[in-house]
Amino acid sequence: QDAARSKLFSKLSKEITVAAKMGDPDPDKNPRLRLAVKEAKAQSMPKDNIERAISKGAGGEGESYEEIRY
Repeated sequence: QDAARSKLFSKLSKEITVAAKMGDPDPDKNPRLRLAVKEAKAQSMPKDNIERAISKGAGGEGESYEEIRY
């Protein structure tokens, strides 16, 4: 069960990071980030994990995730 939660939190964290990189790191000004944060909170993701993902995306550090449409 913990492994499944970890996998879900990783997926949500990546989406938050991508949304923060693509737009403003403020959820009030970035609708995609607002939706990602809302979804993460609905899945009971801890607030510090959400804030860490936003700061990671805003700072430009870490992996480079880009949205690709096939």
